[in-house]
Amino acid sequence: MSRSPLALAALATAAVPGLDARSVRVTDAPGEYEIAVVTDAEGAQWDVRVPVTAMAGASVEAEVALLETLHSYHEAGVLPFTVPRIAGSAPLPGGGRVIVHRHISGTPLDIESLRPGPGLAAELGRTVAAIHELPATIIEAAGLPAYPSDVYRLRRIVELREAATTGRVPKSLLKRWQVALNNEAFWRFQPVVSHGDLAADQVLVSGGRIRAITGWSNARVADPADDLAWLLVAAPPHTMDTITEAYAARRTDLKDPPLVDRALLIGELALARWLMHGYRQNLPEVVADAVAMMHDLAEATCAEAA
Repeated sequence: MSRSPLALAALATAAVPGLDARSVRVTDAPGEYEIAVVTDAEGAQWDVRVPVTAMAGASVEAEVALLETLHSYHEAGVLPFTVPRIAGSAPLPGGGRVIVHRHISGTPLDIESLRPGPGLAAELGRTVAAIHELPATIIEAAGLPAYPSDVYRLRRIVELREAATTGRVPKSLLKRWQVALNNEAFWRFQPVVSHGDLAADQVLVSGGRIRAITGWSNARVADPADDLAWLLVAAPPHTMDTITEAYAARRTDLKDPPLVDRALLIGELALARWLMHGYRQNLPEVVADAVAMMHDLAEATCAEAA
């Protein structure tokens, strides 16, 4: 059951001693968290995040440790963006805990407005690369997962097999995906620190620059293509070269020729995951949406091949 705005404000005051909450605004955040913005007596704003599932609760514990480390890398000038810094937390009656941090100003990335050349598109490439250059030990120290490349490929194979059992994946698309997943050379990558859930609403922009990256609960050591997939799929096609060139220039000793192609493939495989989300949650509209997008993709790729 969703908590009322007053209940979320009360949790914020319990998490941060001395916080004098005067108003609260609940944000629309479907998923595993309830999120609100609390304004205190001095006009300062605080983000309140409450996990609503056991899995989200466990992720919060690891994320708290990771965010403190990431903040120190930002302070040292290694990361060109800030991250939320936890100001306080409090246990929840059913387990888990609420976390509170200062609200970070900025607007979510308008990915369709990206343009090629120097500017925000190039900065995005460098930003993702900066994350991937972090030492893997920070993920391990926070208790978050790390996946060798062969294990990660097998995870993808299992996901596709599960989607295939629904009978809703177009045959031409399924065959192409299977061929790519069975190509071991395509998946010989060096695992890196990965945000794991990058999306436009987690990239906060201010003054034409990236100010912050939020939403670190799915961070892991995994395929660098994961973080590039959403960007290369959603960004205007004419910005792809700018993004990938800026990314490669920021990386140290990058040896991964199939990286861009693998990222584009992972962007496609997200449709299979969206399909399975609809099946697991009994959401017919999500299933229909995933099926329609897969058929559109199958037709487009067939047309390209012809």
